[in-house]
Amino acid sequence: MRLLVVTIKSWHIEKALEKQLHDVDNEWHIITSKDDFTPEAVEKINPDYIFLPHWSWLIPETICEKYETVVFHPTDLPFGRGGTPIQNQIARGIYSVQLTALRASAQIDAGDIYMKVPFDLSYGNVEEILKRAGEIYFEKMIPRIISERTKPKPQEGVVTQFVRRKPEQSNLQGAEEIKSDRALYDLVRMLDGEGYPGAYIPVANGRLLFKNASLENNACKMDIVFESMENDE
Repeated sequence: MRLLVVTIKSWHIEKALEKQLHDVDNEWHIITSKDDFTPEAVEKINPDYIFLPHWSWLIPETICEKYETVVFHPTDLPFGRGGTPIQNQIARGIYSVQLTALRASAQIDAGDIYMKVPFDLSYGNVEEILKRAGEIYFEKMIPRIISERTKPKPQEGVVTQFVRRKPEQSNLQGAEEIKSDRALYDLVRMLDGEGYPGAYIPVANGRLLFKNASLENNACKMDIVFESMENDE
């Protein structure tokens, strides 16, 4: 079986490379750039399945219509359609969630569902969370989909839409969400990861960045790094 993984995240690329090296039953291909994910490139591979474990861009309809294209979303769909689902749930104090595998469709996060797997958002920064989710995608969900040729089923329930968080919401100065040590811990960790705008407070000539948050003895502890404005020039 020919399988195509499309992702930009380093940890998902590593998992796909492992499959490429060790899975003798299937032929794995990897695309790691948005610009390389074109109908022409996919046609050359002619995959049985396309898997997108972390993808933030629209998928060309010509690809979705022709190939079985599977995306992953860390909410109990149809609850939580839309952008930054991990951050939106943590900010709401929602920690027990579902990882959902669904077929890509013209409407974002509205496709038929292959399966759901329980998942815990109560600990770890966003990078660690995505790595844990990636383990489940590659070691549990993808193998089951391809071995069982799972047929997706339509979504059921009330649709709840998330609004994608904006970079300016990473500014902790005056943040209304910070009402406890736990809230501060959640806010910092959910923004701490590759490709995410980390939590910060603006100061003279730069800003203070907050990383590696932890809860210890009823207190939130973290690393603080000064970033000069000169770095933005």
